Amino acid sequence: MHNLKSSHSLFHSFCIKPNYRFETQHANEQIILVLRAHPITQLPWIINSIVLFVVLIFLNFVFFNFLLPAQTFFANFFGLAFIFAYIWFNFLSWFFNVGIITNERIIDIDFHAVIYKEVTETQLSKVEDVTAKSGGFFASIFNFGNVFVQTAGTEINIEFYNIPKPAEVTKIINSLIP
Repeated sequence: MHNLKSSHSLFHSFCIKPNYRFETQHANEQIILVLRAHPITQLPWIINSIVLFVVLIFLNFVFFNFLLPAQTFFANFFGLAFIFAYIWFNFLSWFFNVGIITNERIIDIDFHAVIYKEVTETQLSKVEDVTAKSGGFFASIFNFGNVFVQTAGTEINIEFYNIPKPAEVTKIINSLIP
């Protein structure tokens, strides 16, 4: 793993040897990969946000003559608050759902809503199998897919969904397994 050069790409969704630290990192533990969902997989909520803005603007033109200025202001205020909250929560979900691969272990951090965090980790010595799956038109064009890490015994398996370069991630994990 010494031949990997530090790099950040795809809006920090595939970072090799980043200069990051995380809360449970050991003293001599080095981060090899930090993974997030591919940015192209975020298009649905981005398009929905744009459509919501257009609908709000359209409603302003349609109902402008029927509502009082104060009613229009409050309707716009709540509409914009809803749209920005939708954008903010989707961005946070993308940004904080992260996979970390170190020289000692594999960690999957999932945020479900804002107040619930699930952290799954396994030692590299307990990894039995690593599988990359990629299917579909967009997944083949933009090179993203899922990586499944099967662990020994009763430990929970780790999944990374919609990450960039799944075959390369599988290759890196397999090279780290003792």
